[in-house]
Amino acid sequence: MRTVIRTIVAVSWVFAMQGGVAFAEQAAGGQPAMDPAKQAAMEKMQQLGGPSEGHKVLEPFVGAWTYTAQWWMAPEAPPESMTGSATNSLVFGGRFLKQEIRGEAPGQPPFEGVGYTGYDNIRKEYQSVWLDNMATGIMWATGQFDPSTNALTTQGDFSCPMTGETHRKSRSVWKVVDQNHTIYESDMSGPDGREFKAMEIHYTRAQ
Repeated sequence: MRTVIRTIVAVSWVFAMQGGVAFAEQAAGGQPAMDPAKQAAMEKMQQLGGPSEGHKVLEPFVGAWTYTAQWWMAPEAPPESMTGSATNSLVFGGRFLKQEIRGEAPGQPPFEGVGYTGYDNIRKEYQSVWLDNMATGIMWATGQFDPSTNALTTQGDFSCPMTGETHRKSRSVWKVVDQNHTIYESDMSGPDGREFKAMEIHYTRAQ
């Protein structure tokens, strides 16, 4: 919300200044023209606020997918499994990757989740949020893409309904295997503070 307000204020300021310059030139009998400083400010804002090379990293994840998943409640716990489908699309002019997930697990209600991942041109980092019908909190994470491994690695925390922790640490790696396969792995902190594999998802392109 703060970002929206900040952007609206910036745009309003630029257009207000442009309007003042145009009015003055019209009063003098000249043609309306944009002040060079204001034009440069507008161009910079458009550049920083639009899709960049960093956003191209998200393109391989776009499409319809099926998946098989395993997760572990604790380091020594046996894995549980789930299958489902995912639809990933670029939204807001290619600025964000939207994930819509559905799944089925034995003895569990249907799973639904939605996430957004984007690249912040100013901070030069990837940012993601995730929310689903298994918790009331929102997962937040930031990270970088490594072209040598073709993987997006993010770190963050979340409020965990399994343990009651207000800030449980997590680290996730989403790797592009090829154009039809990706693998997502997530590690979490255990009772001793050390990481353990908490989830592994194998995605296969459906179309």
